[in-house]
Amino acid sequence: MAEPFRIEIPTTETEALEPPELAGEKGPFASDPKLLIQACLLVLAILTVCYFASDIILPIVLAVVLKLLFQPGMRLLERLHVPRAAAALLMIFAVFGVIVGVGAALSGPATVWAEKLPEGVQRLEERLKFLSQPIGALQKFLHQFDGATAGGAGPTLSESLMKGTQHFASGFFETILILFFLLLSGDTFLRRMVEIVPSFSDKRRVVELSQQIEENVSAYLVTITLMNIAVGVATGFAMWACGLGDPVLWGTLAFLLNYVPIMGPFAGVGLFLLAGLLTIDPLWQALLPAGLYLLIHILEGEAITPMLLARRFTLNPVLVIISLIFWFWMWGVPGAVLAVPMLAMTKIICDGVRPLNAVGHFLEG
Repeated sequence: MAEPFRIEIPTTETEALEPPELAGEKGPFASDPKLLIQACLLVLAILTVCYFASDIILPIVLAVVLKLLFQPGMRLLERLHVPRAAAALLMIFAVFGVIVGVGAALSGPATVWAEKLPEGVQRLEERLKFLSQPIGALQKFLHQFDGATAGGAGPTLSESLMKGTQHFASGFFETILILFFLLLSGDTFLRRMVEIVPSFSDKRRVVELSQQIEENVSAYLVTITLMNIAVGVATGFAMWACGLGDPVLWGTLAFLLNYVPIMGPFAGVGLFLLAGLLTIDPLWQALLPAGLYLLIHILEGEAITPMLLARRFTLNPVLVIISLIFWFWMWGVPGAVLAVPMLAMTKIICDGVRPLNAVGHFLEG
């Protein structure tokens, strides 16, 4: 049985490689404290740019993560002698076509559930009488908030939604554009780096290090995506079996929430509990959707994933929570989704570069 809240990541378990030697380099971090201070200042500068230029940086980061996720498929298409440009377009159209199709299929059930919410508040109060005072306080707060929004000079709800939709569409287009050219470029950046490094041994070391890091990151992203799909399918069938209905909606919701470790499943339990109380009459049966979802998550996180990932390393759960909170504050929901992949990628890179092994060990659970 795996330890609770352990984030497991596949790895090829190859030895860490030394980076190419640079002139004047004495060792990791050298022995000069100025280098450490400069590294800290560089990290702070990068985070500042990420915050103030999020409209530019976020699509780039998302495109890089998606490029690593699509890399195994690109290699498969290249073995089939498909031109790289055609392979990139095929991968993008296939994946985002599925996303658009699933979104269209979910629009109907999501609208129905949104219409159920206003009339379901009274039903929820009757079933949870012991929470009547907190619910009343929440309703009063929401009413005051709506009044302040309507009477103040701030933007209305429709204006906010329109602005959010335009922002999402712009970021989505930028991500697709950058992703296409990243897939099209292939190993261009690696070839340019090999050309810069002087000696043959250093060239070989750069290639080995790059391939090792890319292999591990791609394996991680593909593995968590496949596991999340399995969780979504199992949750959809479970919700259909217990009478909640709309298996595609609930399966997609479970699939997305599983990308946010620890906090995502907790939010999922609350959502399935709310849905059960709003639609199912016997109280014990109304608790069944949340219970089944929690059981699926425990089986996936504590039994199936450890069994499938025989060679793995772990992430510190405290650092996972801190990363989720920090990147949610930086970039909102996309930041929360990207937080754990970025933390895992950082550990994979640190484990692959010997001078950074200490950082990778610190990130380990």
